[in-house]
Amino acid sequence: MQTSSDRHEYPAHWEADVVLRDGGTARVRPITVDDAERLVSFYEQVSDESKYYRFFAPYPRLSAKDVHRFTHHDFVDRVGLAATIGGEFIATVRYDRIGAGGTPATAPADEAEVAFLVQDAHQGRGVASALLEHIAAVARERGIRRFAAEVLPANTKMIKVFMDAGYTQKRSFEDGVVRLEFGLEPTDRSLAVQYGREQRAEARSVQRLLQPGSVAVVGTGRAPGGVGRSILDNIRDAGYTGRLYAVNRAFPEEQKTLDGVPACRSVRDIDGPVDLAVVTVPAAHVPDVVTECGEHGVQGLVVISAGYADSGPEGRERQRALVRQARTYGMRIIGPNAFGIVNTSPDVRLNASLAPEMPRPGRIGLFAQSGAIGIALLSRLHRRGGGVTGHTGVSTFVSSGNRADVSGNDVLQYWYDDPDTDVALMYLESIGNPRKFTRLARRTAAAKPLVVVQGARHGGVAPQGHAVRATRLPHATVSALLRQAGVIRVDTITELVDAGLLLARQPLPTGPRVAILGNSESLGLLTYDACLSEGLRPQPPLDLTTAASADDFHAALARALADDTCDAVVVTAIPTVGEGAAGDAALAEALRSAAAAVPTKPVLVVHVELGGLAEALSAATSTAPQADPAQTTAPAAPGTTAQAAPGTAAEAAPGAPSAVTPGPSAGTAPGAPSEAAPSSPVQGAAGAAPHAASGGASAASPPSPSVVPAPAGAHLIPAYPAAERAVRALGEAVAYAQWRREAADLGKVPEYEDIDEKGAAEQIAGLLARGQGLTLGDRETCDLLGRYGVHVHRALPAPTPDDAAAAARTLGYPVALKATAPHLRHRADLGGVRLDLADEEQLRRAYAELTELFGKPAELRPVVQGMAPRGVDTVVRAVIDPAAGAVLSFGLAGAATQLLGDMAHRLIPVTDRDATSLIRSIRTAPLLFGWRGSAPVDSAALEELLLRVSRLVDDHPEVVAVTLEPVVVAPHGLSVLGASVRLAPPPARDDLGPRTMPAY
Repeated sequence: MQTSSDRHEYPAHWEADVVLRDGGTARVRPITVDDAERLVSFYEQVSDESKYYRFFAPYPRLSAKDVHRFTHHDFVDRVGLAATIGGEFIATVRYDRIGAGGTPATAPADEAEVAFLVQDAHQGRGVASALLEHIAAVARERGIRRFAAEVLPANTKMIKVFMDAGYTQKRSFEDGVVRLEFGLEPTDRSLAVQYGREQRAEARSVQRLLQPGSVAVVGTGRAPGGVGRSILDNIRDAGYTGRLYAVNRAFPEEQKTLDGVPACRSVRDIDGPVDLAVVTVPAAHVPDVVTECGEHGVQGLVVISAGYADSGPEGRERQRALVRQARTYGMRIIGPNAFGIVNTSPDVRLNASLAPEMPRPGRIGLFAQSGAIGIALLSRLHRRGGGVTGHTGVSTFVSSGNRADVSGNDVLQYWYDDPDTDVALMYLESIGNPRKFTRLARRTAAAKPLVVVQGARHGGVAPQGHAVRATRLPHATVSALLRQAGVIRVDTITELVDAGLLLARQPLPTGPRVAILGNSESLGLLTYDACLSEGLRPQPPLDLTTAASADDFHAALARALADDTCDAVVVTAIPTVGEGAAGDAALAEALRSAAAAVPTKPVLVVHVELGGLAEALSAATSTAPQADPAQTTAPAAPGTTAQAAPGTAAEAAPGAPSAVTPGPSAGTAPGAPSEAAPSSPVQGAAGAAPHAASGGASAASPPSPSVVPAPAGAHLIPAYPAAERAVRALGEAVAYAQWRREAADLGKVPEYEDIDEKGAAEQIAGLLARGQGLTLGDRETCDLLGRYGVHVHRALPAPTPDDAAAAARTLGYPVALKATAPHLRHRADLGGVRLDLADEEQLRRAYAELTELFGKPAELRPVVQGMAPRGVDTVVRAVIDPAAGAVLSFGLAGAATQLLGDMAHRLIPVTDRDATSLIRSIRTAPLLFGWRGSAPVDSAALEELLLRVSRLVDDHPEVVAVTLEPVVVAPHGLSVLGASVRLAPPPARDDLGPRTMPAY
């Protein structure tokens, strides 16, 4: 938070929106002199018991003196905050700075007394906890380091608020009052408590949107067609289990229903609560709808309407106003310009989207910022022959549109502990809060796979409609940081779906060793090459020949799975002439039964133009727990016919993966419970099970006699139309499994006794007193780095040959002569460096050559430096990005870094494990470890250097950039030959302050 220059100026930056424990929202803001009537009204609604707990005596009403005191603040020594909903107070908190004797005081006194009052109707919603976070942040900004609170012993709720906050506390009991004292500096425990509350609140806010007990579609047309009417039909046809209402102000007053759905002219006219409103009216009419919804107590909105930030500056301001208005009533928004939401849970069955058919139930969570990409993903996940088979279905789907409020971060919070979601797939076009996304992604990935594809990654700007902070980091760096957090980063939608299919239905591989078997030598060799390209360790392919029978496949797969030197198996198959569907079904059953015997190893199938086999491989069971078979088909909705829509379950798309179902003992995906399949599944023409009690049209037809139903509890084996796609998905699974194993031990940030943190802080403060930002000179750079044990090889300026000779005598021969002009710095390939100069004669000759080649000494800026031991030239950089945070980067110096972009990156603070992996993550790492007989470098010294630079930047965020280049790493020790440091006021961090929603 920024410090106000005027102690009486209204601190607008203290205003914030927060998500409460029950998923609703409230606004926190300073209390001002204009709030007198609100305060009195608020106090009148507080119970006598709560008033007694606050004032330790009966206190039925506030006096005029009280009202003046509680509304007049200087925003420094006396501060009051209020939580508001609909503009009215629901809770207040205040602090008063006190001195040693508990009397009112001013700075530099650093203790304050704090007190809360929460309206009884809002107690238990986490309001006091949120206010404590905000008042503590305000107090720290104003130089207050400790809070004291006196609480009656019977006021257990308030005592719990203080005790559970995670701050270092001291508790005493005197004169019948509990006195609590606690420091306000964030601790590991207080941050853990804050993050835990944040997760529960944001998850609950998304849950209220995805699991509503009642839905109103506002803007429903009277005639079929149109967005509103389509969404109403989709909700009804999906078999939504809650109450559904159609709302349109154009309905005649006498109209009470619309196709059997209760119809109203306004949300206000609905008799009963409404949890979710789907808004489809034109943007100009949305504010009126939001007002109606807010006054009726609607909990959340899905705004399908366009014409907001997607339409330009005027629309962007309209979007800001929409968010502010909704938050005034405590509502959250998905959209605007959203495609909708889907929840396939049998307890909900909500299709509040423009998707004409309900996706099949499954265990994949899907989030898309683009409606068009959302349509494509739902289509692939829905089709039996699409990118993922129809049987690998969706648990929940959210299309955020302009994501003005609910974002991917919120949905991650929901998926983290959602028992119905085992794998999360996300299509992102921008990341509004990279720090938070990285933190949430790491936690989610430790529990379940998270696969992300990012669009617009090379455009340099966020798509129109996305209001996000810009990052200066290249896309490759952002991708590396996401991978560090356990995110499975893929480049295309196809890869997203391919990886999701494998991770949803197969166990994680325990290593990179891959067995390959099949009836085509050529296809096996292609798979072998693909494995090598992905960094896997394939065994020589086993060619079963084209004469191989289903029994041959079964025996070969069983042997491969039983082999302890194999971690995964890729089965390749080409058509067998003349066998047709019966042969395909036999092969599918052979693979199922063999895979069932060893459920701990993943199995993938690569098939070439095997339509029948693809059907047999995927025709088994839905991935979701099923209802009773007798209830799996429902009559068609009135006026519809039971036929498949183009591109849905009954229409296979060529060239997309499908799946086979292993037997009853098959292994599950990480964190996935076993799922029972119906004993006698009803199959569609393409092997697709119909919707479970969908209430809409289904694509049912008699089961194919060539399809062998899978046993109960069966799971899918993925099949791919190309070896490269299968192996790429397997490679991602191998890397993710390795990350999961390593994530169990994050490592530690070492302590170094020779670090002078206090001295560095004093030096930085003195340097910054000169201005807002500056690049340090050589001596200042060396001094600051030296305080953290980073010693730069001394270099002396040499503006003349005589100065060069004098410098060499000071340093001692042999020496190096370098040109440090910007266009020559670190460019040994241009000839601006002369090494191993053994005496003055060689030095003067080299000096003359440089000036003859490149110009006058004033242009070259030559320096003389003592020779360092021979080794590998590397570069170490650290930078603080305003969006992503502090990043440490490492690579080899020269062309490898500049031309190939071969740099590895880690978020700061870096642990010892991070440092170890960082130097091994670049493609040219073999040069550090004895490539082609060279001596391995001192990797321990290099890792220590990385850790020390990380500590410097983490301890002092004013150090916004550090570059060490070159760092020559020898077999014993290293030498830092060049360094630069830039200081500036640190960027504001929103990840260490109180919980807030994005500002609008």
